[in-house]
Amino acid sequence: MGDAKPVYQRIADDLRERIDGGELSVGAQIPSRSQLKRAYAASDQTVDRAVRVLKAAGYAQGQFGRGVFVADRTPVGSLLRSTGAVDSPFAARLVPEGVALTWEAVSTPAPAPREAARRLGIPAGDRVMCTQYEYLADRKPVQLAVSWEPLALTDGTDVVFPERGPYARRGVRGRFAAIGIRVVRARELVGSRSATTAEAEALGCAPGQCVTTVERTHYDERGRAVETSEAVVRADRWRLEYDIAFTG
Repeated sequence: MGDAKPVYQRIADDLRERIDGGELSVGAQIPSRSQLKRAYAASDQTVDRAVRVLKAAGYAQGQFGRGVFVADRTPVGSLLRSTGAVDSPFAARLVPEGVALTWEAVSTPAPAPREAARRLGIPAGDRVMCTQYEYLADRKPVQLAVSWEPLALTDGTDVVFPERGPYARRGVRGRFAAIGIRVVRARELVGSRSATTAEAEALGCAPGQCVTTVERTHYDERGRAVETSEAVVRADRWRLEYDIAFTG
């Protein structure tokens, strides 16, 4: 019996095997549309679909006017999640060491989106401080994040802008401690989804490529959510690393 898989899937699988096996190395050009059409007796649409699958999986990337090339999928580093690191929006350990880490942030008061409001336990549309982050390693974007904090807790205080003022860059716990709110725990939910067009442009991947998401919510000693965020990284370039300490 012949291969029951759709032709586009066979093309994508065969190209992945050639890449994984080293026949097509990083930077090598993927066979052209006409070459793949002849080799598989396939239509333009079938070949294009196979290449889209390859791009979405992080195996290939297009270069305008030149063609499609094998992408570098070597992991950049690890996102270190631990008691000490989780308070930072960019909890990361980079490989190799010595990479310069910087970030840019823009904070704007806004109505709470429905999902952020649900995690914060407030009505959708309530006012929050929305902070959008872009994290860079050697000036190249490697992580995006967005954070929401209820303005009912921070408005009129020195910590209303997370990255400005006397308590800037002290993390959620340090900032909220300055206004008498003790943050005692954080909850994370790790997932994956397709990159949006804007995320793909920022992170240097193809729209639809798989990204890893980390939703994190901080709670105070009353069990009240005081901040929630979502971080986005390329799934093919970053791993999540958890350092779990046992007590007692």
